[in-house]
Amino acid sequence: QVQLVESGGGLVQPGGSLRLSCAASGSTFNIYAMGWYRQAPGEERDLVARIITSGGSANYADSVKGRFTISRDNAKNTVYLQMNSLNPWATSFYYCNADYRVATKFDYWGQGTQVTVSS
Repeated sequence: QVQLVESGGGLVQPGGSLRLSCAASGSTFNIYAMGWYRQAPGEERDLVARIITSGGSANYADSVKGRFTISRDNAKNTVYLQMNSLNPWATSFYYCNADYRVATKFDYWGQGTQVTVSS
């Protein structure tokens, strides 16, 4: 059992920056990777960034490479998404994901946080 709590969303002007946070609790030792996904109304949920929680690497959607950075603080069981050079296309709900693995894989999701890029 894992609980995910996101924070850091809000309104930002084009070209600005935001940092999203996701704090995990529960059986965090069984989390293999964590990531950020985004979903706009009427759209599917798509990967933004993902990171291996223990000594791993990160991967990104092509659309955010060079502008977004995912990082982790294992002591705090928290992952972050630093979003720079934001444009209006980034406006969406952003969800934290935990890739939970014991005998099989299971995905946990946070409640989501709204990011709006507008002047």
